[in-house]
Amino acid sequence: MSVAVMKTKAELSFAESFDHVQDRLPGSPAVKQVRRSAADKFAELGLPHRRIEEWKYTDLRSAVKDALPVRVGDATQMTIADVIVALGPLAKLETHRVVFVNGRYRKELSSPDQLAGLEFEDLSSVLSSGDENAAGLASLTARDDDAVLSLNTAYMTDGAVVRIQAGAELVKPLLIAHVRAGGEPGFTAVRNVIDVGAKASAQIIEAFVSLPGAAKEGQANAATQITVGDEAKVVHVKCAADTGDGITHLSNWMIRLGRETDYAGFQLTQGVSLARNQIFVAFDGEDTKLDLSGVFLGRGRDHIDTTLVVDHAVPSCESRELFKGVLDDQSRGVFQGKIIVQQIAQKTDGKQMSQGLLLSPDAEFDSKPELEIFADDVACGHGATCTELDKDLMFYCESRGIPSDIARGLLIESFIGEAVEKIEDEPIAEVVMEFARGWLSKT
Repeated sequence: MSVAVMKTKAELSFAESFDHVQDRLPGSPAVKQVRRSAADKFAELGLPHRRIEEWKYTDLRSAVKDALPVRVGDATQMTIADVIVALGPLAKLETHRVVFVNGRYRKELSSPDQLAGLEFEDLSSVLSSGDENAAGLASLTARDDDAVLSLNTAYMTDGAVVRIQAGAELVKPLLIAHVRAGGEPGFTAVRNVIDVGAKASAQIIEAFVSLPGAAKEGQANAATQITVGDEAKVVHVKCAADTGDGITHLSNWMIRLGRETDYAGFQLTQGVSLARNQIFVAFDGEDTKLDLSGVFLGRGRDHIDTTLVVDHAVPSCESRELFKGVLDDQSRGVFQGKIIVQQIAQKTDGKQMSQGLLLSPDAEFDSKPELEIFADDVACGHGATCTELDKDLMFYCESRGIPSDIARGLLIESFIGEAVEKIEDEPIAEVVMEFARGWLSKT
């Protein structure tokens, strides 16, 4: 006997909103059918909750009380000066910039959109083009069992469709900036699709930031699919540094790696009230190296969840994961990391570590590392630690005349620095650290 589960206010609101806005969302008839199917799937699944093992520590059904109005065709006035302010430390970098405001591509704020070796289109135009591949692009990242991705597919308004040609080398990073602006709270769903050709080299930065004066509440659902060709090298950084009292940030990275590739990914999450960062990595070719790292910073009642699955499906690949969290007040950090080694994936080398630093006795860090190994010739391991600031080191610093607040900041910076240093590009690493210092200055 099956028991019907009562729908929450948020679940009902998302379904009702889709009925109201579906005709205004970009897309050909085939794309609209994909959207409809995704909306039906979300209605079936509902928001994830703690009875689902993967969502044991992050109960969206309880946390998300209502759906905010969907941003469609938003035309909030913005200038390049506003973009620079919103980007904060990122504005110091010399980049190829693609800007989205409240989920809509803004060409006049971007520079440039076409470069040698780089092809760019905004997702809205692609979905509306009538191209036979548009429907496939719309469902590219869909997973039948993932309600958050289904919601993204149903509502996605825009995003970056990027093709880096084989053998191309981007001299400057590509910055995909998603800016939240305006005084009205809203829900945005964006999707980036990135294809890096064989033997190409690129640095890609995704930023989720807000303009001062933006509404204190906001909901963002972002999905990025990146495919890396054989012998390519990619540095991929995401900075989720929104500010507000009620910011929800749901993010999915879907990564596929070819043969002899070198992929380094990093995520910074701070300033959001509720975050769930999911990372799914699949190895498609041998002799590939993966390095995933991240830093999450929480205060107040912030809840930040990083969940990743690394699937070693071919032999002779290497993966490294290092995530560090700093948690103050009553904030909560979650890390769930699973390494899967398929039977064929002999000579796999996989290592995983998560570390939490608690600045308050009321803060909490939950870590669930997992290994699923079906091969016998592997070197795999995982670890997790949770600690507070070292009192002996604090005393050492203070005894040498360093004020306690400065000493505290130095020790925290040292703690997260190990993860930040994994960003190979020094200017990008410094920008990330500057974001963190800004957060620390308010601690």
